Amino acid sequence: MLSKELWQSHQELAQACLRNPFVRGIATGTLERKKFAFYVGQDAFFLEAFARAYSIAAAKAYDWEGFCTFHRLAEGVLEELRLHEGYANQWGVNLREVKPAPATRRYTDFLLATAWGSDVGVTAVAMSPCMRLYAFLGQQLAQNGIPDHQYANWILAYSSPEFEKLAQLLESLCDRYATATDLVRETYRYALSCEEDFFTAAWESNTILDFGEAAARSLNPFKENGGF
Repeated sequence: MLSKELWQSHQELAQACLRNPFVRGIATGTLERKKFAFYVGQDAFFLEAFARAYSIAAAKAYDWEGFCTFHRLAEGVLEELRLHEGYANQWGVNLREVKPAPATRRYTDFLLATAWGSDVGVTAVAMSPCMRLYAFLGQQLAQNGIPDHQYANWILAYSSPEFEKLAQLLESLCDRYATATDLVRETYRYALSCEEDFFTAAWESNTILDFGEAAARSLNPFKENGGF
């Protein structure tokens, strides 16, 4: 399977993401809340572009099954965005006023340019690393059970069988539409490198957007909102 080959051949990037201090902070529960708040805002901006890329790919799918599958995946992203909005409101993060960081803009520009300018197979390949990586990270962080700390629900969500099924669903579209070309391999690698840069940008963030001191002292939003 092409999707499995691509994932296995880029394990060094996957492991780099797993070792990223932002991800390690989630694993241990010690990540500063302001860094996670920055990530939430950036991730919401990213997810909007991700949903658009799914919709563009759906329009380009040359069979009805593919069209429906891409739209099903887009619906999952919209649901994730609704969850983001719920606990962002709890923290006082105004998602509508978030400005993309350079790493976020670079990633979303790449996704949308690929979706508009490439065939449906290359688009699926550009999107697959995000889903597979998050499933991998969630499963790795949950190896010894779901921890009891403020980021437990993030780990729970991405380690879940439901999320694994979504990752596999997107990979099935890669296998159906894409072929093993240099462009496909370069696209997959670039997307994974964007993921690593995204985590690094959140770790290195020194400011947060519309995130007040009162919100920083608020109760754990995961336990009240059940979001990612």
